[in-house]
Amino acid sequence: MRPQTHPNLVHTEGPGACHNKPMTQPVLIAFESHGGQTARIAHRLGTELVAQGIAVDVVDLRKQACTPSGVRGVIVGASVRYGRHSAALRRWVTAHRAALNALPGGFFSVSLVAASQRAQDRGIAKGLIDTFLRETGWTPALTLSVAGALHYRQYNIVLRLLMRRIARRSGGDTDTSRDHEYTDWAAVDGFAHAMVAKIGPPAP
Repeated sequence: MRPQTHPNLVHTEGPGACHNKPMTQPVLIAFESHGGQTARIAHRLGTELVAQGIAVDVVDLRKQACTPSGVRGVIVGASVRYGRHSAALRRWVTAHRAALNALPGGFFSVSLVAASQRAQDRGIAKGLIDTFLRETGWTPALTLSVAGALHYRQYNIVLRLLMRRIARRSGGDTDTSRDHEYTDWAAVDGFAHAMVAKIGPPAP
């Protein structure tokens, strides 16, 4: 269990229900992260919601099975790898589609193509969101396509060379001696505030 930074912000990793701490009915933020940037965005969203007085449970679906029950809203986040969102996340959303569609919801998709200066490339990133939602049958109120990061220093040599080649094609950074972050944090914060509007004020 990670240390809590706020009494209304819970990071759940152990077995059992998503929200395993006594708290007001939370908003679930469930995510899958491979390079770490999706996790950073999920926790930033949680911090922003907590600042608005809303209890939050942040769950890494790669570490814990979770169901979206007993929550007042849900945000799902996923990274794009090799041109698609993960099959495991698609299965999770599809399995819980009825519950998700009954709740105020938001989906954020993290990709490198979202950082492109070319409108056509950014359109591809948004198209991946449309495909994911069509395949799962989920209809969240809000979606966000947001750029991720190139964590060159974390990659093995094969992945580092592959990611540099992809970055070169899209006009991205190819200096593998350091990492490069492209996330628009103002857009992430705006997404959080829009979710607050959809969810409504915290219970008294």
